[in-house]
Parts: sequence; C-alpha cells; structure tokens
Amino acid sequence: MKHFIHLKDIPGRDLRKIITDAKRRKISRKKLNNLDVDKGAPLKGKLLIQMFEKSSLRTRLSFYLAIKQLGGSTLTLRPDELHLSKGGESIEDTAKILSNFGNAFMLRTDSDKKLEEFKKHLSIPIINGLSPSSHATQILSDVFTVEEIKKKPISKLNISWIGDSNNVLNSLIAASIKFSFKLKIGCPKKYQPSKKIMEYIKRNKNKIIIYNDPKMAASKADVIFSDKVISMNDKVNKLKKLNHFKKFKIDKKLMSFAKKDCVFLHCLPRGTEVEEKIFSSKQSKVWQQALNRVHVQKSILLYCFGKLR
Repeated sequence: MKHFIHLKDIPGRDLRKIITDAKRRKISRKKLNNLDVDKGAPLKGKLLIQMFEKSSLRTRLSFYLAIKQLGGSTLTLRPDELHLSKGGESIEDTAKILSNFGNAFMLRTDSDKKLEEFKKHLSIPIINGLSPSSHATQILSDVFTVEEIKKKPISKLNISWIGDSNNVLNSLIAASIKFSFKLKIGCPKKYQPSKKIMEYIKRNKNKIIIYNDPKMAASKADVIFSDKVISMNDKVNKLKKLNHFKKFKIDKKLMSFAKKDCVFLHCLPRGTEVEEKIFSSKQSKVWQQALNRVHVQKSILLYCFGKLR
C-alpha cells in the first residue's frame, strides 16, 4: 500500500513509472469510449471513496472516470453530510469506517493537518486531491502533458511559472527537483514562495530561479504555466492583490519573450491573469492538459494499489 500526498515525498523513479504507465494507457484507449473498461480491468471490485471539502470539477471528473476505466467504482461523500463535520465524530473513527468500506480514499481538503491525520489512521491508500500546500495530482499530469506535446523529457526543457506562489507552484517546484528541469518563477516580491519552500529549494540545489520581472521569467521558455491569482478561499484584499499582479498578466507581449513554439498551460479555473487571445490561441493546450488528468489519475491509483505494469 502506497499513499500519494506530496510529490516531494515520492521517489523520482516511482513518479516516472506512473507517467510511463499513463502514456501506455492513453495510447491503448484510442478506440474506446469514456466508460469502456481497460483490458484486464485491473481494479475490478475496488471502491474509491472521494470527499471534497473544496469545490472541484476536473479532479472530481477525472478520478470518477479513472476508477471506472480500471474496472472499479467510486462513491463521493459530502463533508456536510457526515458526522465528521456535523456530529463531532473524530477523524480516527471516520478513517476506520472508510478503511472497512472502501479500498482507497481521495481527499480534497482545506487542511494539510487533516490530510496527515487521515493518513495516520487509514489502513487504505490516501490520495491528495488538493490541499493548501500541494496539488500533486495536477502537476504530475502536467509533466505528462508537457512531454506529450514537446515529445522529449521535461528535463531537457525550460519551464516557467508566472503568477502567485500557491499550492500548485509548490508541487511544480517539487517536480522540478524530482525530474531535474529548469524552472523560472515570475512573481511580485511580496508573493514569493514561503520560507519553508525556499529552504527546500536551497537544500536540493536545483536550478530554480525567482524573478520579480515577468519578462525575465518568460525568457526562452518552452512552457509557461500559470494559475488564478485569487485562489479558492484566498482571504486577502482581492483588489490590492490583483493590482500587484498587473505587470504579470500573460499577454502577447509577454509570450514574445518565450520561444516561438512555447506552450501555455493553466490548471483552471482561469481569471484575469491571462489574456483571452493567449488562452484561446494555438499555443494554449489547456483542454488537452485537463483531459490528461484521467490517464495520470489511473496510473496513480494503480501505483497506490501496487499494480503498475
């Protein structure tokens, strides 16, 4: 049994195995419909229990299809319907019930502490569908997408992030260290990664550079990533924060500093951080990026069950 919580805690060779498996599985499904089961139905009879404490569209849909295509089933719980939030039942007791009824648990949560507490008491794998400090499933799928589009290992590419320092960037930083690719981060000085993340970068001596000038961050990029500046439950002065990011908007001028064949990726939902002309351009691969989450989610599930091919 293996958990999938933070990229930084998973060996690089295992992350590579997940991506390799996802590539094979995507190719093998070219002639199949969404609900057709993969050959061999590797997770037949398995139940994935999902719980969403935060809004979700892509994570919810992709995990639903992932377990279905592997031959299993899914049950989605709403926290406001459980004794956990309404009746004061402990995480420990809830985890024991989940372990008795399900075979894996996917949690999208507003608390990293809660994620670790569930891990402590579960006897089934737990998958982090998003937490305040990490969005590991998103970024591993993004690595898959980059390599699919560029047809080369991500270690040979220049990756840029332009935007806020959030959970998605934290996981991208971890991916940069695990997959050894250059990462340039463009953000206002006030919104640089936390001290803890900066120490993590320093300890691993990776080629991650932070710029307060978006043009420098975008320079010669093969791929530019971004995310919504105002994240879910972002308790800040929104107008003030948006004003700080005015110069970091991804538009035609900023993209001109990147390579001509630079690809734009965004985990969605989007906001004002990207110009419509860029979002809807041929350089934008956001829909391919979103759909690929199904294939990578499948391989993550197989990894957790010890059934990677």
